[in-house]
Amino acid sequence: MADPSGPAGLRPLLGRVLALWRPRAGWLWAGGLVAVVAALSGVALLALAGQGVAAVATDDRAALLAGTAALLLLRPLALLRPLARYAERLVTHAATFRALADTRLWFFRRLAERLPAGIGLRRSGDLLGRLVTDVESLDGLYLRALVPAAAALAVLLAVALALGALSPLLALLVALPLAVALLLPVLIAPGAVRAGDRVAGTQGELRAAVVDPLLGLEDTLAANAEGRAVARVAAAGERLARAQRRLSRRAAWGGAAGLLLTQLALLGALGWGLLWAPGHGAAAEAGGTHAGLAAAVLALFLAVAAAETFGGLPRAGAALAAAAAGARRLFEAADSTPPVAEPTEPAALPPGNALRLRGVRFAWPSERGPSGWGPSEGEAAGRGAPDRAPVLDGLDLDLPEGGRVALLGPSGAGKSSLAALLLKLAAPQGGSITLGGVDLAALPAAAVRQRIACLTQDARLFDDTIAANLRLADPDADEAALWRALDRARIGDLVRALPEGLGTRCGEAGARFSGGQARRLALARTLLSPAPVLILDEPAAGLDADTERAFLETLDEATSGRSVLLIVHRLVGVERPTRILRLIGGRAIPAAG
Repeated sequence: MADPSGPAGLRPLLGRVLALWRPRAGWLWAGGLVAVVAALSGVALLALAGQGVAAVATDDRAALLAGTAALLLLRPLALLRPLARYAERLVTHAATFRALADTRLWFFRRLAERLPAGIGLRRSGDLLGRLVTDVESLDGLYLRALVPAAAALAVLLAVALALGALSPLLALLVALPLAVALLLPVLIAPGAVRAGDRVAGTQGELRAAVVDPLLGLEDTLAANAEGRAVARVAAAGERLARAQRRLSRRAAWGGAAGLLLTQLALLGALGWGLLWAPGHGAAAEAGGTHAGLAAAVLALFLAVAAAETFGGLPRAGAALAAAAAGARRLFEAADSTPPVAEPTEPAALPPGNALRLRGVRFAWPSERGPSGWGPSEGEAAGRGAPDRAPVLDGLDLDLPEGGRVALLGPSGAGKSSLAALLLKLAAPQGGSITLGGVDLAALPAAAVRQRIACLTQDARLFDDTIAANLRLADPDADEAALWRALDRARIGDLVRALPEGLGTRCGEAGARFSGGQARRLALARTLLSPAPVLILDEPAAGLDADTERAFLETLDEATSGRSVLLIVHRLVGVERPTRILRLIGGRAIPAAG
C-alpha cells in the first residue's frame, strides 16, 4: 500500500484537485505561460547585462560590438520584465480565484447531498474550516508549487542550453545544483505532508472549540462555563501552534537547502572562472581568452538570475503539504455516502400528489464513522441496519389530495423523522412511500421537494433581507407574489410599516423580529412555494398560548386548497383537520374521540 504522505500518495489527491479545476484550464495554462515569460525575461535581462560587462572587460573589437548591442537591448527588456511580472500576478491570481470558487461550489453541492438534514454529528466549526481554510490551502498547489516549478524548469533549461553551447562542464557546474533545487519540493513533501495533516486537524479542533460555545453563548454564560470554554480554546491553540512550528521548521530547512543549492550554482560559475587562465583546460575548452572570460561572466549573471527564480521554490514543498492536507479533509467530507441515493433512472413525475405509506420502518444511525464522515459499520447510508431502536416500525398513513391530517405525539415519537422521510432527507429501512402512486425512491429529491414543502419547528431566517429569505422558496417570485404570501401569513402590514420594507434585514436567525413574527415570515416563505403538499412540523413551537392560537388560525386559512400534514404535540382546537392520528410505538393509530 502506498504511503499517503509519499509522492505516490500525493498524486491521487492533487491530481483530483487538478481534475476539479479542468474547466479553468485555459486560465491556469495562461498563468503558467506568463510566469515562464516573466522568469525568462529576468534571465535574458541579466544575460544581456553579463554579455555587456564581459565585452567592456575585453579589448576584443567584435566582442565589444556584440556587448554594445546587448546593452542597447537592455532598455526594452527592462520595460518588458515588470510588465510580465505584473501580468503574471494578475493572471495567476485570477486563475486561482476562479479555481477556488469552483471548488467551493463543488464542495457545497457535495455537502448538500450528504447533509440534507443538517450538520448533525459534525462540528460546525470544523465544517467551516473545511469549507474556508482547507479550500484556500489549495491555492498553494498552483501559486506556490506548480507555477514556480514551471518557471524554474524553464529557467533551468535556458541556463543549461545557454552555457552548454559555451562549455558542457560550465553548464554542468551551474545547472546541476539548480536541478536538485527543482526536485527539492518533492523530496521535502512527504515529511511536510504529515506535519500539514497535523496542522489541518488542529485547525479544525480550534475552530470547533471557538465556534461551538459561541453558537450557544447564552447557555455558556448562564452556566458560568466561559472559563472552561476559554481553556479549551487555549489548549487547542497551543496544539495548533506546536503543529505549525513543526511545519515551519521543515519549511525553514527546505529554504536553507534551496539557498545552499542556488549558492552552489553561483560558486560553480565562480570556480570555473577562477580556473580559467591561459594554458588551463578551461581556457582551451572555452576557445580562447576572450571567449573564456565572456563565458565566466555570463555564467555568473545567469546563476544570479536563476537564484531569484529558485529562491522561493523550497516553499513549494510546504505548499504541497498544506494543499494535500486540505484536499484530504475536503475529499473525506465530500466522499461520504449520501443518506439517500438518487435513482439511476428516475421515474416520471406522477400527475397526482396523494401520499401513501405502508409498513415504513426507520431508525437513525448512531454514528457516521470515526471522523464523523461516511457510514459507520453495519449502516449503509441510512438504508442498511443502523444500531438504534426504530422510531417508526410498520407505519401506515394516507394523505389524500386536499386532505388535512393531524399527527399527534410526544417528543421522540418519530414525527420529525416522518417529515424527513417524506422530504427524502432520509430513507426508510423497510416499507414503501409513494407520491401519486410512484415510489418516492424512484423520484429525484429535487422533484419531490417541488411537490412537498415543509415548515419546520426550527425554520431559520437568514441574515439577509426579507425578500431574499422569502425567495428561497421561489427565486423567480416578483414583489406582488411576496406581498401576497406575507398577507396570507398576516405579517404584510408589519413589513409595510418597516422603513425598508422588503429590503429589511432579518438579522442572524431572525433576531430582528419576535418569535411570533419570525414564525409568520417563515410561514410566508412556505406559502410562497407552489408545492401542493405541505408538511407543518410543530409550526407553532416556542410561541406563547395566545400567539400559538393566532398563528394556527392563520395557518388553517392560509393553507386552504393544499394537502396538509400537521405534526404537533397537541391540538388547540382551531386546526380543523379531516383526520387525527396518534403516533405510538412507531405506528399511526386513529385518535379516540
